[in-house]
Amino acid sequence: MALGLTYATSQTLVRMRLAAFRHALKDQSRVSWIGTGAFLGLVLAAGTIWVAAAGDQDLLVVALAVWMLGWVVGPLFAGGGDETLKPEYFSMLPLTPRTLSAGLLSAALAGVAPVISLIALLSLVVLGAQLSVAAAVVALPAVVLQLLCFVLASRLAVAVYGVLLQVRSGAVLAAVVNAFILAFSAQGWALIAAFVSTDVQGTMASAARYAPSGWGLVAVDAAGSGDWLQVLLALAGLALLAVVMFAAWSALLVRRTTASRTGRKPRRLLTGSGPRDAAAAKELRSWTRDLLYAHRAVFAICYGLFFCLMPLAVGWDGMLPWAGPAALIMAGSMSANLYGSDGTALWTTLMTPGSAGPDVRARQRAFLLVFGPVTILITVLLTWWSGSSSAWPLVLSVLPALLGGAAGLVVAASVFAAVPTTDAHKRSGNPLNSGENEGETMGIVWVMLILVSFTAAPALLAALAWSWWGVPVGVASGVLAWWYFGRVAADRLEQRGPELLTLLRHGRSTTEQAKQTAALADVPRWRRNLANFCLGFGAIPLFPQAVVPAVFKLTGNDDTKSWFLALHLDPAWQWPVIVLMGALGLAMYAYGGLTYWTAKKKASRPDG
Repeated sequence: MALGLTYATSQTLVRMRLAAFRHALKDQSRVSWIGTGAFLGLVLAAGTIWVAAAGDQDLLVVALAVWMLGWVVGPLFAGGGDETLKPEYFSMLPLTPRTLSAGLLSAALAGVAPVISLIALLSLVVLGAQLSVAAAVVALPAVVLQLLCFVLASRLAVAVYGVLLQVRSGAVLAAVVNAFILAFSAQGWALIAAFVSTDVQGTMASAARYAPSGWGLVAVDAAGSGDWLQVLLALAGLALLAVVMFAAWSALLVRRTTASRTGRKPRRLLTGSGPRDAAAAKELRSWTRDLLYAHRAVFAICYGLFFCLMPLAVGWDGMLPWAGPAALIMAGSMSANLYGSDGTALWTTLMTPGSAGPDVRARQRAFLLVFGPVTILITVLLTWWSGSSSAWPLVLSVLPALLGGAAGLVVAASVFAAVPTTDAHKRSGNPLNSGENEGETMGIVWVMLILVSFTAAPALLAALAWSWWGVPVGVASGVLAWWYFGRVAADRLEQRGPELLTLLRHGRSTTEQAKQTAALADVPRWRRNLANFCLGFGAIPLFPQAVVPAVFKLTGNDDTKSWFLALHLDPAWQWPVIVLMGALGLAMYAYGGLTYWTAKKKASRPDG
């Protein structure tokens, strides 16, 4: 009876998941993103199979570990992963936790990512076929169990992070872990280079064999050598791990769908001597009380630290002075949807006459108070630690420009390009998931990375040309950006506040969505895919291959070549390559942005 109910539930949820996927394919923008991701995934899967065909077991086991790591950390950076079927939808049904978990697990397996991972795991079959027939046979259950562990590890990680984000200490811990992982994706070359230079590359492969991601390969290898006890232990370990993760996930789903969120202790009322002080106090307490705000703040600061500390692994301290500016750029990007995060609470501001200006300035003041002191402290301490006297005028010129530019741009972007998200009081048990507009939110984050960075350009150029005279230029440009963008945002909020509230409350209208879909449908698919590729990878030629080596050459720190292409060339070719890479990165962003901007403008026309 129980098995029949579980099977029926799983079958129903799989059909629901596939129906939702078919519906998503009607959205051309989502089709483009899914297609791009599937193509890149297939390329990586093909590379994994090629490694298996080459017989390099050490590299293969490391590749499988990377696949499992991607399943664990990927959803944490994609808004909590795919939650088309939220557990809250089924909380009122007479289903046991294990029945519901089994159904949701079956639905999670019905997607593009599991299919691509299954193709990658066929590398175990390829390896087994090279060893013996028995090893090829053992590879089949190993592939199934390994894929099951991948998906369960992903779901369990999201559930654990959801629990952590509901308490202050957990939100901080999750932010630190996320910041380290994202910084490693950009600067991990330093740690890898340190490992290689100390002749411990074999240690990584050995460690990967002991990790659960390598147990399937261990079983296949043991079958090839006839060690059937090790085969049974490896397969039994995968099965036991899957059962344990499934039980833990089921327990966390129960907590998510039944836990009460109303047990917080009462706090004293907000106080202030005037409207500006009251608005500032309200905004400051949002940064300290809203756990998602706190998570983003800690994430931005830790990212700047990890990003600039990792090169120390290879003895390079040239990045240390830039930890504060890097944290500010990330903070501006993560805060680009302040008004969108407010949701329908915006009506309290709109119902108060003349409150638009004080509210905008309060948000700017709160941003400066949250990130200003800590980034200044980080910059001063790490610049002193680096011992680079030439870095002082550069970082002290760039820092105020970035601080004022970010404080101005976050309010302007959140008013002009707000993205509707789930209201704070309606958030699900997974705080990572903020709604159905994660693609738009990530788009604003990427755009803000560029815009905030460029606010420091005048100060940086002035410091490179005139040394300490760049500091007043940085202060002036920061104050100007703070004042101008704040004024523009306040005027926009005063004039178009009701429209913004309607957008945050109801989302985009069906007519508007239909126009945008039709406009995107008119864009050739190859062009949409190319635009998505440009937006996703434009940062690679622009920042690490153009901006960073340019700064190194101007400051005389070009001895550290690492993975910067221009610094490996003859001096006569270095500047041309830097300029070419910068132009390529800007061109990629311009192409991707103009493609979608043109389609959006066409959809906004009355006859669009």
